[in-house]
Amino acid sequence: MPPVVSYGRWALTLKTKKNQQCHHRMLRLLSHFAACNNNSPGQPSPPGPPPIQVSFTESAGRGVFATRRIGAGDLIHTAKPLVSHPSLSLLNKVCYFCLRKLPTAQSSDALTVPLCSDQCREHSKAFLEVEKRADWSPYNEYCRIQGLKYPLLVKRLACMIISGTTSSDTLDVLQPAYLSPEMISKMEEEFCLLRHALVNAGIKNEMMAFLTKEWYSGVLARIRINAFRIELVGGSYEDLLLSASASVEAEAAVGNAVYMLPSFYNHDCDPNVHIIWIENVDARLKALRDIEAGEELRICYIDVSMNHDARQELLFEGFGFRCNCLRCMSGD
Repeated sequence: MPPVVSYGRWALTLKTKKNQQCHHRMLRLLSHFAACNNNSPGQPSPPGPPPIQVSFTESAGRGVFATRRIGAGDLIHTAKPLVSHPSLSLLNKVCYFCLRKLPTAQSSDALTVPLCSDQCREHSKAFLEVEKRADWSPYNEYCRIQGLKYPLLVKRLACMIISGTTSSDTLDVLQPAYLSPEMISKMEEEFCLLRHALVNAGIKNEMMAFLTKEWYSGVLARIRINAFRIELVGGSYEDLLLSASASVEAEAAVGNAVYMLPSFYNHDCDPNVHIIWIENVDARLKALRDIEAGEELRICYIDVSMNHDARQELLFEGFGFRCNCLRCMSGD
């Protein structure tokens, strides 16, 4: 059973008093969000304090901490994505909004995309009205040939902004990856393809004022280290919540998504928290072992079964840091 590979981000060390004040306000908001979203679907919130809060770590910027004891297998909280998009190869096999697998393949084109429910139709209505006005075939084909997946999230986000369902600074609170001049230069063609598609669709310039090269590269820099690869797992919801296994049976990735709260979890090669997707893009974070109050909750950004050198190389190339967790320090 291949493990679910989870991708996250490395926290930013804040440098100025002004930034610290701003981020402290943001952390209070996130902690409140966690308190309101820690219960299982359809279940009342448990009594007592919320199970987690976002705070500052000693060396890794922001992190997520337990405010009370959490038992192995407990569902800590759920999270809906800020933005998501299905894999190009599965456009006719999963819901265009929630990424739920469809019982049978459906047609998918510029005017008709598969949606699994009236709820998904309602939630996607606004940005779909923008998407359907444009011809995305050149943009999608470019992403397909180049093997790119994150620009699809930027396209979806741009259409959401134009439709008024979100703001252009939605992802600004997340830590960006470093982009070299060469990497930014390579984004030129995809940026032009995105903008041309919207211009040719008749989108007014004032509605695309945010869509600059700087905005495009800035959003991609955040998506690169905050996007999660969505893999839907087998088994029932109840069985998975009772299991403390770090590896779950997973099928092929159905898409990618960016979340707010899950992006604040730091990395550990021997994590105490695992993120899973049961039937759609809604993320569920559950404890892999008992967690005590005050303990930091951490997930693994990569395949936990990789050896020490492979993990270090992948974490440095993909996330820009060398891991100093207990497992890595021991040489395992």
